[in-house]
Amino acid sequence: MNGKATTTRTRLERGRSALGPALELVHTGRAPTRAVLTAELGVTRATAGAVAAELEALGLIRVDSRPGAAAGSQGRPSHRLSVDDTGPVVLAAQVHADGFRAALVGLGGRIVATAPGCVTVQADPAQVLGEVVDAGAELLRRSGRRCVGAGLAVPSAVAEPEGTALNPLHLAWPAGAPVREIFAGRVSAAGITGPAFTGNDVNLAALAEHRHGAGRGAQHLLCVATGHRGVGGALVLDGRLHSGSSGLALEVGHLTVNPEGRPCHCGSRGCLDVETDPLAFLTAAGRNPGPEVSLLQRARDLLREEYGDPSVRAAAEELIDRLGLGLAGLVNILNPDRIILGGLHRELLDADPDRLRAVVADRSLWGRSGGVPILACTLDHNSLVGAAELAWQPVLDDPLGALA
Repeated sequence: MNGKATTTRTRLERGRSALGPALELVHTGRAPTRAVLTAELGVTRATAGAVAAELEALGLIRVDSRPGAAAGSQGRPSHRLSVDDTGPVVLAAQVHADGFRAALVGLGGRIVATAPGCVTVQADPAQVLGEVVDAGAELLRRSGRRCVGAGLAVPSAVAEPEGTALNPLHLAWPAGAPVREIFAGRVSAAGITGPAFTGNDVNLAALAEHRHGAGRGAQHLLCVATGHRGVGGALVLDGRLHSGSSGLALEVGHLTVNPEGRPCHCGSRGCLDVETDPLAFLTAAGRNPGPEVSLLQRARDLLREEYGDPSVRAAAEELIDRLGLGLAGLVNILNPDRIILGGLHRELLDADPDRLRAVVADRSLWGRSGGVPILACTLDHNSLVGAAELAWQPVLDDPLGALA
């Protein structure tokens, strides 16, 4: 084989190995132009161009070869890169105590379509997951889009490698329910193509925020959130979820923040799980939770609309202090470079950011040395987007292989 042919083959091999990293850079918005892509990949301009062209041919990205120059700029502007908003999608689903939701999500974390959320979750996981997959299948039928996988977020620790929901406490599902097996079976039976994945809802929210939201750019990202009931946590290290030896890491809801506090499902007392969730807030404010709307929505409305009420403000301050105590302990153990808060915790941060940050700084070693940024999650439906990230990962790892 002559030298020219060898060089061409080598360039092709390098280009193909760069397809996944290049797609992830465009997917997460870190490579908006071909020039940035070239620099990030550490390849020649020609190789970056070939990689972008291949991803465009696969229907994954778009290359604008004639972008308008910015005012006052000199020289020819670099080709602009963006995800193809008419390309493939994945089915994403989320189940929580107050219902479920199905959506189609494209690259870039863009929600393409959603089905109306169900407000009643039955005690049989097979029935619920069948209904949510049926809703997703109808979305796919109406969209006519190609589906390359499916992801499910559940409010429970998910054991690996079995994919079982160990503690779906607020769903009335049996402990150890084989949710991944059930979900994958329903997806296959519905004729939906691609692999199916399942994960904990807060883990997936953290993954989505790291790639598309408030966590972008963080190396050691800690996410703590409360949804409709309970508290969850997640840690993203260098772009990957830290899930521990069997998927059960960061069960932060069972940190004790009030030793004489409420009994917790785990057998202890005063855990974050029962001291800083919506039910705890409503109870501390002297409000009847009521059955009319979700606990999360009722707590949010109370905090936003009646914060001037002394009982509401006192309840908020009580939860902020306990949340800050828990975060301080996590800062001491994990040394994150950023903390993001979701659910009701985001609302508590917005209500009195100085108080929360002061508690964390005062009660943590590393907080005193300069402070850890504490930000609110920014994505709507971040657990849903995170479930989609699970389904997109095989494509990000090997675009050619996954789409063949």
